[in-house]
Amino acid sequence: MPNSSSISEFLLLALADTRQLQLLHFWLLLGIYLAALLGNGLISTAVACDHRLHTPMYFFLLNLALLDLGCISTTLPKAMANALWHTRDISYAGCAAQVFFFVFFLSAEYFLLTVMSYDRYVAICKPLHYGTLLGSRACATMAAAAWGTGSQQKFVCLCSHVLLSVKVEEQLTYAGVVQGPGTSCNTQQQPRCPWRLPLTAQEFHPLICV
Repeated sequence: MPNSSSISEFLLLALADTRQLQLLHFWLLLGIYLAALLGNGLISTAVACDHRLHTPMYFFLLNLALLDLGCISTTLPKAMANALWHTRDISYAGCAAQVFFFVFFLSAEYFLLTVMSYDRYVAICKPLHYGTLLGSRACATMAAAAWGTGSQQKFVCLCSHVLLSVKVEEQLTYAGVVQGPGTSCNTQQQPRCPWRLPLTAQEFHPLICV
């Protein structure tokens, strides 16, 4: 049977080994996720509906709430699904999508926080020039620049992912799943030996099949 060099899926390290702890983690993550949805949703609704909050500070806060929603919605739903259904696998495309969107939202959030700090600096140190320096057009431009910077970081991550995938496929000789450190496979239970993806992403060694 010919060997293949494609990666079908990844195995995520479990948060807990017992079923009771997995369900506890599910309810804990669900509570955190619902709290984040409720809090950021209320902020977005209040800023959008109340005309008294249509100021630069609350405009940036609205963008921050949207980025926060996107960031937490990238990772927590999959973690909750794995804890609830007692699974560990994630598809190759799903893992790549998680990484790309997480980098995008997190990078944009960092740059938006920088813009918000500049907004507070102008409001405190140059209050008489606040309306001139932070008009509606300037605020929209800075917010768009923050979102665009996240897209740029996502593109860099995409290029790195493509280069890494090419290197992986050149070195892999067995078909299987990429598994986290500290795990092993049994050849009697699994006919294909998974591979361990090291933290340095520079070398790839097969796991010891026992």
